[in-house]
Amino acid sequence: MAVSFVTLFQWRLNSVLLQQENEILLGVKDQILSLVSKLDEVGSFLGDPFFWTLHARETAKSFLTLSKPKLGKKGKEQMVSLIRKLDEVTGVSGDVERIWACYKTWVSEIRGTLREADDYVDDFIVKVYGETGQDRKESTAEFGSEIENIKSRVSEIMNRRPQLGFSPNLEEDIKKLLRSKFDEGTLLVSCMLSYMNLPYDLKLSLLFCCAFRRVYRKTKADLVRVLVAAGLVQEKSGELREDKAHENLERLVDLGMLEEEESIWDSYSVPSPYYEFSLSVMNAEDFFISTENSDSMIISPMARHVSILEVANTIKGMNNLQHSLFVSAKDGLSKASSDCLRTVLHNAKFLRVLDLENTLLKSLPDEIVKLVHLRYLGVTHSKLTELPESIGNLRNLQTLDISWSESEIEASNGVLNVVQLRHLKMYQSTNDGEVRVPQGISRLRNLQTLEGIYAGGGIAKELGIMTQLRSLEVRCVSDDHADELYVSIMKLTRLQKLSLYVERVSESCDSSSSLQYENSILPCLESFSPPPLLQTLELEGRLIEIPLWLGSMENLTKLQMCYCHLSENPTTILQFLPNLKYLRMFKAYKGRRMDKEFFRVGGFPKLEYLYISSDNLVEWTEIEEGALPCLKQLSIFYCMELMLLPEGLQHLTTLRILDMWCVHEDLIRRLSPNGGPENYKIKHIPLVTYEGDMSHGFWGR
Repeated sequence: MAVSFVTLFQWRLNSVLLQQENEILLGVKDQILSLVSKLDEVGSFLGDPFFWTLHARETAKSFLTLSKPKLGKKGKEQMVSLIRKLDEVTGVSGDVERIWACYKTWVSEIRGTLREADDYVDDFIVKVYGETGQDRKESTAEFGSEIENIKSRVSEIMNRRPQLGFSPNLEEDIKKLLRSKFDEGTLLVSCMLSYMNLPYDLKLSLLFCCAFRRVYRKTKADLVRVLVAAGLVQEKSGELREDKAHENLERLVDLGMLEEEESIWDSYSVPSPYYEFSLSVMNAEDFFISTENSDSMIISPMARHVSILEVANTIKGMNNLQHSLFVSAKDGLSKASSDCLRTVLHNAKFLRVLDLENTLLKSLPDEIVKLVHLRYLGVTHSKLTELPESIGNLRNLQTLDISWSESEIEASNGVLNVVQLRHLKMYQSTNDGEVRVPQGISRLRNLQTLEGIYAGGGIAKELGIMTQLRSLEVRCVSDDHADELYVSIMKLTRLQKLSLYVERVSESCDSSSSLQYENSILPCLESFSPPPLLQTLELEGRLIEIPLWLGSMENLTKLQMCYCHLSENPTTILQFLPNLKYLRMFKAYKGRRMDKEFFRVGGFPKLEYLYISSDNLVEWTEIEEGALPCLKQLSIFYCMELMLLPEGLQHLTTLRILDMWCVHEDLIRRLSPNGGPENYKIKHIPLVTYEGDMSHGFWGR
């Protein structure tokens, strides 16, 4: 971890060179590159095999202390044995504690210097942005001098670096240790050494993922945006940092250190023991403090990233050096918590990431729009009624997420001044969920994500100019702008995700009616042609017939069809989609019967998640043996008329989860493990969950 803060500061300097106007930094470019070179020396020293060994030893000790109550005898023996081995490898076991103490003191000094330098860079960028002419030249010259001073301080600290004395074969001994074949009894040791050997960017990404475990969970796209905003992804000319962050998450999945939540699509968690190892690093390094109760937390003054889940009455112990602050509440913030939050924000001069979840704020605190370094602002599950014009002060903001507002909200003209904005996510739980954006939204040339908008009033035409968009969600789609909207969407050749929600006809809005959306027809889809790179498609609203172009979407991996009320079998077209992994049909089909024609051998070759909800479905007769070869999860929701699960379900050997919610009691009785005659169809499934009137009798959530 020690080398990571050096690397992050190097990335920061390189990012400054890439982002700022050439004429501003032309005179100090050489000084910046010279400092980057000096930091290479520091990184090389901190990356020495000896320090790797010391850090591994400290992590093992921290993990042992943190997890001792949960570890069995074998687990404790493994950790103690590993610490002993690491001492043997260094060849200076009698002196390890003294050397480690000396090393920590030195690292603390270099880290403090670079943190101050990082904050100085932030201040310079804000200052020079508003200057012109001679003032800008003087500020830039002053910045160059300070960069030279920082380099001199780093050189002085390097001259005082600890003297290393260790076995000349240390590097080879470490390689042997990493190559060791661990049997099942030493799996914990194997996992830890794999974790310790992660590249620093992956390890930092993993630490951030740990902040969103359990009730406070993020999708992959959310995680990507947070990692980019927090500066944990290296910026390179001509590349999108979002792509690199996505790649890092996929690598963690491949390594088994990050896994998809089996019950929630596109959501991730850090499994044990990697979660515990990450907590150990957080505990030892004060890099990221995470707690589930603000009243009991102790925050180190060195901590830059803080996460408070289920915040209670106060937010105590905050310093003004935070770069990331994540706050979630159970049922909104108390007045005491709200007052404390405002105080924290007033002092959080260098805050880059602010995520407020379920705080139920009615207005955006004035302190937020003064956070000029802010790159990520999430205020979700709130009661916001407006975005102030002053939101335009946040000129470095990359992500603005105001999803799930409980009140009607509009985006102000101030949004148009947030020129660095890359992701704008909005949704209100009133009306059709649409949020009106100001005309001129196409001026935001960096925007990749635009979700929750109403496309009437000329906005549909503007969308055709925004060819950089990757994700678009349009709500309240109606005849008056549908043609223009579809023409614009067909120009968005980089689009990967598209969501279209119809305008609901008022008389069909009774949520208890099986005919909900029956009169709300998604218009003009026959003439539509989807962009070629589209991977996710969400359609909500009645379809007269299933669009034929759906069958040609070779890149589609996720399809959601809600309230489509199709009379015909939609799978006759959908089964030929070669890469479809997720299919959600919520009242998509209004027929009473599904037979083997729905899921045949050869169809849906990669489908992993299947979600079915229908008020009308009475019979599901058969799944052909050999069909659905990759299915992992089957969810059956609100199918109150369905009495039997299909014959052939017992042949789906890959099925791991059967999730049932609000289904008929007779169906549950037949499936019961206590002598149910249909239990043979599901007894091979590892996890069966059910929620309804009989939950306590058989399975539960």
